[in-house]
Amino acid sequence: MPVRLLVYTHAAEYAHESTPAGVRALSQLGFAVDVASLAFPASLHAYSAVVFLNTSGTVLDASGRAELQAFVQSGRGFVGIHGAANTEYDWPWYGELLGGGWFDRHPDVQPATVTIEDRTHPATAHLRPQWTVVDEWYDFRANPRATSRVLMTVDEETYTGGGMGGDHPVTWCREHDGGRVFYTALGHTAESYDDTGFRGLLTGGIRWVLGSA
Repeated sequence: MPVRLLVYTHAAEYAHESTPAGVRALSQLGFAVDVASLAFPASLHAYSAVVFLNTSGTVLDASGRAELQAFVQSGRGFVGIHGAANTEYDWPWYGELLGGGWFDRHPDVQPATVTIEDRTHPATAHLRPQWTVVDEWYDFRANPRATSRVLMTVDEETYTGGGMGGDHPVTWCREHDGGRVFYTALGHTAESYDDTGFRGLLTGGIRWVLGSA
């Protein structure tokens, strides 16, 4: 039986046009996928991992928060893609889940050079040491490096408008409250989800949170 994922796409604020492409790509990676675009399931019992794909704003009520927290505490996985960092600002546990990496601001979409800082991880082992990507480069309210395993950084000298300086993580993973967490800030554009490098990043990240990598 394939691993079953819940892909949650509720955007209470900004809605990304790339979300349908993201859903399609995740459905093609070899996992069984259920999609929820508004109501969060009352039970996550059937799932091995939850993916927040371009969520935004406050998307969970009290019961949804309790269910997600219990899910992670049971040892299962959480994956955040792009807008997932622009979510649940008034829930401290969620901020901790992301290693403090809540979205702060971004410049215009543009190409930039990403450095693969850790090529031993299954999400990044297939990538070259440097990778040119067109995306929406998020600045974060806090640098997650102190709490997380940083996998990729973006070089602010290769694009205009970066605000984090010489250490700007864009993909990281961590263990939190019993479960595993993988987050990437990439994924703003629909074209991202057709890129084999990005699909490999997502596949490896999901496998890592499942503990099967």
